[in-house]
Amino acid sequence: QVQLVESGGGLVQSGDSLRLSCAASGDTLDSYAMGWFRQAPGEEREFVATISRNGNRAYYAQSVKGRFTISRDNSKNTMYLQILVLKPADTAIYYCAATLDRGNTYGYSFDYNYWGRGTQVTVSS
Repeated sequence: QVQLVESGGGLVQSGDSLRLSCAASGDTLDSYAMGWFRQAPGEEREFVATISRNGNRAYYAQSVKGRFTISRDNSKNTMYLQILVLKPADTAIYYCAATLDRGNTYGYSFDYNYWGRGTQVTVSS
């Protein structure tokens, strides 16, 4: 079993940057593909980004390309999401997720077996 805990969210202003972290316990992450999702108030949870087990492949939702960067440090059992130039539309709860990496690209919620509880990001204009 993998336990995931997100951190780094908060109240920020439009244009600010933020780095979210996802710390794992219960297993080492080097067998898992990881992903970030977000859910805005009244909206469905949406895919943000995913990264392969060794970090050599990353994919992004079109809406965040160029501003979001997903990365991981398996030696620290931690994944990150760097967000630049935050916009009010980025306001959401951000969730990290993990699934055993079998070489596919994991862009859907149902691809993932393990989830964190989320961290709130609120961007004021």
